[in-house]
Amino acid sequence: MKKTTLILGCGDIGMVLGRELLAAGHRVIGARRSAKALEGSGIEPLPLDLNDEGALAALPDADYVVYILSADRFDEAAYRAAYLDGLKAVLQVYEGRDQAPKRLFFVSSTSVYGQKEGERVDEETPAESAGFAGALMREAEQALWASPLPGTTVRFSGIYGPGRDRLIRQVLEGRIAPETPPMYSNRIHRDDCAGVLAHLIGLEAQGESLEELYLASDCAPEPLHEVMAWLAGQLKVEPTEVIQAPLRKRSSKRCDNTRLRETGYVFRYPSYREGYAQVMKEGGFLPEPV
Repeated sequence: MKKTTLILGCGDIGMVLGRELLAAGHRVIGARRSAKALEGSGIEPLPLDLNDEGALAALPDADYVVYILSADRFDEAAYRAAYLDGLKAVLQVYEGRDQAPKRLFFVSSTSVYGQKEGERVDEETPAESAGFAGALMREAEQALWASPLPGTTVRFSGIYGPGRDRLIRQVLEGRIAPETPPMYSNRIHRDDCAGVLAHLIGLEAQGESLEELYLASDCAPEPLHEVMAWLAGQLKVEPTEVIQAPLRKRSSKRCDNTRLRETGYVFRYPSYREGYAQVMKEGGFLPEPV
């Protein structure tokens, strides 16, 4: 029997994931407010806004549900609606179904961590962010784990990729992070986000047991200064302005992806060097060779 995967919030990552699952033989349903972007992708479009009355009743049965909704804006009400309230409502629907999903995957964020001194963090590290975004993500994670449905949370670090090139543009403007104190940053390429989710779904489909939590970040947590200096070298740009970020408000941690790698996942872009090289090449950012 062909497995059915429902992707709630089938945007950039969801579409890449959907294509991978289709190639693996899944039936894929993509739910998003405007389903027009899914035309011709092979992903079955489901126009859906979870805030609309009656939307939840339209949720189809599925073997696997992947929850990748994004908040409309960066404020507490939007985060509560997208992550905590939305996930709780979806869980309630599927908990009442005769045919419950085999597993629900919730895409969370490493913003749940509050570390600021470059500490190493993994799945066992207390997640005690003082900000509303991290705190609400943490509440949503706990709602999933409290549900009778099998659930796995995947915490992504800073996502970059085609169209997610803010750091490249900052470097092109001559900006660079301060060298001291070192401000550690963590990232994961969009294609690895999709790859991680497809990998975990594949393990579940094969009957492998999954953990409730995986930290998904690449293999090179580095000071942001070093990342931007490397980008400047590739782009042939001389930094002229140090970003005066309020360091006391910024997180600085080093994400450890050991648990994920021990499942057999191999990163397509193990560090920012491979990943940003792909983004710069695809985006036409690299200077022409002389």
